[in-house]
Amino acid sequence: MMKILSSTGLAAALSLGALGAFPTSASAQDLELRLGPDGVRPVIRDRDREYRRGCSPSEARAAARDEGFRRPEVVRVTDRSVTVQGMTRNGPDRIRFANRPGCPEI
Repeated sequence: MMKILSSTGLAAALSLGALGAFPTSASAQDLELRLGPDGVRPVIRDRDREYRRGCSPSEARAAARDEGFRRPEVVRVTDRSVTVQGMTRNGPDRIRFANRPGCPEI
């Protein structure tokens, strides 16, 4: 009798552990519901497109302001970098940001 109870308990523990291996709500993070005049629409977000977007000129100007630049102006945009020119305490200066999301400074 003890052997049957222990094997049943072991089988139940293993099956409960196997249920944790299935994806649950994590797979639904690419789905977005938008409310509009035409009702509720499901929108599937494309994460690859967001990655390729890069650093926009307005983001680069905001990052330059955070670094202490006054009146920042984007002077050059390439596939790899965004160059911003503006005034600092020491006079005119330039700063370069990588053309990636978040605008990291080079």
